[in-house]
Amino acid sequence: MVETIDFDTIIDRKGTFCTQWDYIADRFGEADLLPFTVSDTDFAVPKEIIGSLQQRISHPVFGYTRWNHSAFKESIQNWYHTRLDYSLNADWIVYSPSVIYSISKLIELKSETGDQVLIQTPAYDAFFKTIKAQNRTIVETTLHYQNYQYTIDFIDLENKLKHPNCKIFLLCSPHNPTGRVWTKKELRKIIQLCTNYDVFLISDEIHMDILRKGERHSPIFKWADETTNMALCTSASKTFNTPGLIASYLMIPDPELREQFLCILKNRDGLSSTSILGMDSTITAYNDCQQWLNQLNEYLDKNVQLSEQFFREKLPDLTVINAQATYLLWIDCSALPFTMEQLQHALIHHGKVAIMAGTTYGESGQPFLRLNIGCSKEKLLDGLARLEKSIAYLKQ
Repeated sequence: MVETIDFDTIIDRKGTFCTQWDYIADRFGEADLLPFTVSDTDFAVPKEIIGSLQQRISHPVFGYTRWNHSAFKESIQNWYHTRLDYSLNADWIVYSPSVIYSISKLIELKSETGDQVLIQTPAYDAFFKTIKAQNRTIVETTLHYQNYQYTIDFIDLENKLKHPNCKIFLLCSPHNPTGRVWTKKELRKIIQLCTNYDVFLISDEIHMDILRKGERHSPIFKWADETTNMALCTSASKTFNTPGLIASYLMIPDPELREQFLCILKNRDGLSSTSILGMDSTITAYNDCQQWLNQLNEYLDKNVQLSEQFFREKLPDLTVINAQATYLLWIDCSALPFTMEQLQHALIHHGKVAIMAGTTYGESGQPFLRLNIGCSKEKLLDGLARLEKSIAYLKQ
């Protein structure tokens, strides 16, 4: 008998030093807002993880902790085999404190100051910050947007990849913020173009588990004939709501590059000892929490359907882009006769709700909002009502 998981109960996260709830004012200037922002969720982590952490916490010593062992790697291999239909080479697996740390170090290792790093826009805002902080040149290939659907502009992509200074293509798969799950055909073409122009491919796959019904995610390695000129960065934290425990991992097939990364991790940056709670939560999640994830995705499917119905009935000027993955809805507001600045002002000061402006993810996000639906149905309905109230105010 499979236990039914309760995703409806609202958990008060205030007072926990929570970025989404306790520090809203940092981004929106007001503290008394209902947040749908940072991409974590309001759901309790699986009870299996809680139990495992409680058992570990009962041990009174928290010393230096090693990640390079079979328990950690085999849990990841098992997950890739059962969820993603891919047999992963354990030798490729390397610990990292975060996906963005992994991406930053790979950019450092595979390019020089001033070199170009190509991204698809709209794009996760940390991509812009990380590339800029590494003193590399950001180059954008804008996803083609037509009839409320996003596709890759392969002509533009190839033109950007063939530039002699383009050294890295940073792929987000599945894509944040549009929610696209790239197809086998699209991934094969990306791989082939990167191979043709000797561009290192970094695939950020942290959203790989949050999929709408019927969707399948493919690890970038699955469609590659040769894997040495690519790396995959990911974590269980997005799926199981554990980013505060600090743990991620990446796969680096090239042994020389892998040793270079480990040298930076261990020797230069002093990060060879992992967070025991982060590692423990990853192992437990991958070994014991498949049913929890199945029910989470079912709950999120219902939140998507609820949102789409709300927009059709109450806010027909707004269109929800077909969400294939993530718990982030990408909402087209271009039919509204207001600027994003006007809309955000109304949301903050009249609706008392915090929803991310699409411009956070680049210029091509100008007419969009990104709404985090990783929450209870009750909170989501409250947030949608506040959005409706804000737009009604603007139309007065």
